Amino acid sequence: MSVIDYQSPLRALVSVKGHPYPRDAFFQVFEDMPGLSYTAVEQPASQVLMTPEHAADYDVIVLYDMPGIDFSTQPPQLVAPPVRFQQKFLDLLEQGKGVVFLHHAIAGWPLWPEYAEIVGGRFLYLPGELRGKPCEDSGYRHEVTYNAQVLAHHPVTLGVEQGFEITDELYLYQVFHDDVIPLLSSDFSFDRDHFYSATRAVSGEMYSREGWHPPSGSHLLGWVKHYRNSPIVYLQMGDAQAAYDNPAYRTLLDNALRWASSTAASEWARERHAARGNGGSTAGATV
Repeated sequence: MSVIDYQSPLRALVSVKGHPYPRDAFFQVFEDMPGLSYTAVEQPASQVLMTPEHAADYDVIVLYDMPGIDFSTQPPQLVAPPVRFQQKFLDLLEQGKGVVFLHHAIAGWPLWPEYAEIVGGRFLYLPGELRGKPCEDSGYRHEVTYNAQVLAHHPVTLGVEQGFEITDELYLYQVFHDDVIPLLSSDFSFDRDHFYSATRAVSGEMYSREGWHPPSGSHLLGWVKHYRNSPIVYLQMGDAQAAYDNPAYRTLLDNALRWASSTAASEWARERHAARGNGGSTAGATV
């Protein structure tokens, strides 16, 4: 039985719910991290804690949730975030709290355009609009064994092999390349023929691409960026136990938490915000 040391030097708030996941296996990853304690809270209760006042007890926020989509209806209904939550979350980013987004969190709050800007991209369960342009729904592919490549020397990739194999779900999604610093990519083929329609899946037709014609997608699996004064990390990996048990994934997640909560990352984000503003283009930027 694991024992959580609530006096650990690194304290994480972990928000979950909105997408199925193997709960015990997921949290075991955090329990195996030395010097870390975590508090797990499900949506929508976790929204209460995402304010500068209530998040003060935590060094970093981890979002493994997918709020804003009601899958109990057919088709799913999109739900806008409460106005107060939006403002408090932006206040938290203005304060400079580090945030790590994991896997399906990139699909959260589809009716809040700024949320995609915070993360650095968007997974769409339903066709919609992205940056003012029509956009097809995104694609998914379960249990893919592929090779991941490290693209940059960075504290998040420290100790990870240049290339490593992992079995996990992949996304055919939209990434705002000009706003992120790439850390990881996949050698998989990111095109229509290798993925299935998310809209078809949530409509009861798993593994279908009928009538679906998305453009080719991004190879990126992970990146860092800033939003307001906060350092942001996104890791696309992390769907199920095969990924949780992968040593490279565990190292990446551990590194991400420690970097996003660090003074160095906070200063980096503040400098970038002062120079470029929210999510400004990182083209040619150093890591």
